[in-house]
Amino acid sequence: MPEIRADFMGSFKSVLLCTDGSDYSAGAIQAAINIARECGRPRLTVFRALEFNPEFETEGAKFAAKIELRAREHLELIREIAAENDVECEAVVRRAMEPWKAIIEEARKRNADMIVMGRRGMTGLKKILIGSQTSKVIAYSPCNVLVVPKDAVMRGETLLLATDGSKYSETAETAALNMCRRCTEEGICIVRNFIVLSVAVTSEKLKEAIDNVEKVGKDTKKEGIEIEGLPLLGKPYEVILEVAKYRNADLIVLGTHGRTGMERVLMGSVAERVVALSHCAVLVVKA
Repeated sequence: MPEIRADFMGSFKSVLLCTDGSDYSAGAIQAAINIARECGRPRLTVFRALEFNPEFETEGAKFAAKIELRAREHLELIREIAAENDVECEAVVRRAMEPWKAIIEEARKRNADMIVMGRRGMTGLKKILIGSQTSKVIAYSPCNVLVVPKDAVMRGETLLLATDGSKYSETAETAALNMCRRCTEEGICIVRNFIVLSVAVTSEKLKEAIDNVEKVGKDTKKEGIEIEGLPLLGKPYEVILEVAKYRNADLIVLGTHGRTGMERVLMGSVAERVVALSHCAVLVVKA
């Protein structure tokens, strides 16, 4: 595993790493272990929720047991990788009719500060279909959610903060600013490029985007932190993704609107689309 610093993320007490047992979890596993090693030595729990149907369980108990055995073997492999990096972790496997609900329950039970997840490499419209497990976890999570694509490496060198000026973005702004405050023992900031992006959907809203960027700039100036402010015009999720890719960002930080009821599981929010399509890790900060 490459030596990638993660201490810019801050200090945590409990981190929940969720895996589906596939190769798509590789980036999330690496990120979670780095965080556990360098961010205050939090309690790391590796969690696998196995989707099951009660009727199928009755007819295929042996097959279900075989799947669970494979899941435990995969978690044990993660524990070995963690041990090689001087990180202890607890492995938990649960059967659940709805895996995303099991993840939320486990996060609450563990009082997790952060959920770390991978993302499957889907194509086309499948990337933004309603009902994905990741989208539901983001919607209902009691804590921040870090989603890491398979091959993404989170170095924290180029940080992209996406803000719309809402109260939901304020917590994301605070999280991003705290990352930029943290420095190495030599006094050199890990975050070298701090990009603040606000996207206006119409030309009439461009002044508002400019104000959003300037507000963050004023806050960072007091801290002696420089930003690259980008008030741009377009579809928010498309612009965020284009800027992140063009500037080679390794972490996008954004908030998510506080929806309730069925609105929580309906697709279309900026956060969900960015998570589904981003080439790099995305930290969704919950208000």
